[in-house]
Amino acid sequence: MEIKHNFKELKVWQKSRVLAENTFLLTKQYPQDERFEIVSQMRRAVISIASNIAEESGRNSNKDFRRFLNIALSSAYELETQVIISFDLEHISEEDFNNFSNDIQEVQKMIFGLRRSLSKTGKMYSFILTLF
Repeated sequence: MEIKHNFKELKVWQKSRVLAENTFLLTKQYPQDERFEIVSQMRRAVISIASNIAEESGRNSNKDFRRFLNIALSSAYELETQVIISFDLEHISEEDFNNFSNDIQEVQKMIFGLRRSLSKTGKMYSFILTLF
């Protein structure tokens, strides 16, 4: 069953927006010489997460939606790596590192779960919304 998805109702999209906002706020404290390096990469990666969830959600193909969820998941892994490097370079505190890592991993799990649920036939969209 192919279902049209309203991305604004997806909890994973909502959570990824909060992650984007928090990433922009966090990276404001980075050194000026990192603005065009890791800050730029982190911001692009976090924007890509929410954008890819939204991009294909309006179509009627679960297959296409799963493909874009894969891209969003890849961006989440990219962001996680950049947060680890930021911690290694002492751009963020251990507390910020732990909080961000937890938030990113939560989004990753939500994307993975949504992607998996789209692979199963007979799932109802309203049921998916309650989980993700």
